[in-house]
Amino acid sequence: MKKVFAIIALMGVFTLGMTQSVLAQDEEANDSAAVEQVDSAAVEQVDSAETAAVATDDEGVVEVGMYKQLKTKFIEGSAMWMFPVALAFIIGLAFCIERIIYLALSDVKTRNMLVNVEKALDNNDVEKAKDICRNTRGPIASICYQGLMRLKDGADAVEKAVVAYGAVQASNLEKGCSWITLFIAMAPSLGFLGTVIGMVQAFDDIQKAGDISPTVVAGGMKVALITTIFGIIVALVLQLFYNYILAKIESITAQMEDTTISLLDLVAKFNAKKA
Repeated sequence: MKKVFAIIALMGVFTLGMTQSVLAQDEEANDSAAVEQVDSAAVEQVDSAETAAVATDDEGVVEVGMYKQLKTKFIEGSAMWMFPVALAFIIGLAFCIERIIYLALSDVKTRNMLVNVEKALDNNDVEKAKDICRNTRGPIASICYQGLMRLKDGADAVEKAVVAYGAVQASNLEKGCSWITLFIAMAPSLGFLGTVIGMVQAFDDIQKAGDISPTVVAGGMKVALITTIFGIIVALVLQLFYNYILAKIESITAQMEDTTISLLDLVAKFNAKKA
């Protein structure tokens, strides 16, 4: 968990700085509101012209243009409602990164380890076999070590130890995944909340103006749609990471089961030779 909190803290500082910049730009926009009241058709023409100009430039300029567009849409979506969506994305992404790093360190090829353990057991050197498992990182090596610790108690004791400790390691692989699913569900919900608030603002504007013209409701509807879009994007990105994490967990779990069977075969062979 220390790694998770460290990652969240770093990304939170980055988000805070970005949010302050966004809020400052909002204040500047409010100060110059009278100057920036332009017809919507003219704004669309300017945006399309800038997009076309950026598209004809090199790849680096395209990236800058996309970043500016995302930043602009973030500001237009109202920082008050976009910040919770961004915060959900950052915290969820922090949990994803922590799980990916943990699983990458846990995914160790154990074939060479089993070969060395088999050689040590053939030489009746149980302590060397334990050292091999102890010096190999990952949950699979830990399971093998726990099994070898009960070797003198018989094959049944080894099997029970391996099964029990395997369940513990499997739960460690899945630690934090429930939080990722929480933020996957939370991001679009926050987006929909912004949508509802934007719709309420739109109807408030209609009530104040006494008119149902498109220009009256455009502002509230725009906020509503932008928050929904960003919430769905955040959920999709986190879902991709989550599916990768699940696939990695399944792969490591399969390796654990395969290695456990191989270890029990080695133990049975060792006990048969001693008998």
